[in-house]
Amino acid sequence: MRTAKKTLSYSLMHLLVAVSVAFALTRDWHAALAIGLIEPVFQTLAFAVHERVWARIDRSGTMATTARSAIIEAQ
Repeated sequence: MRTAKKTLSYSLMHLLVAVSVAFALTRDWHAALAIGLIEPVFQTLAFAVHERVWARIDRSGTMATTARSAIIEAQ
């Protein structure tokens, strides 16, 4: 659930930034909204995948450390 909330807040922030930058470059609200709405959708999906990969890495690192500690204690 935390990842979903974090992804949503990141998405909203990214949307505002993307529309602002697109407007600064084009000075056209229609173009800015079109660009600003498309790009964050794909960026949000990429962010969600990125978070899942890092969560998996964190779990793997924890498991590896736990296994190593068990081996050292067994000796």
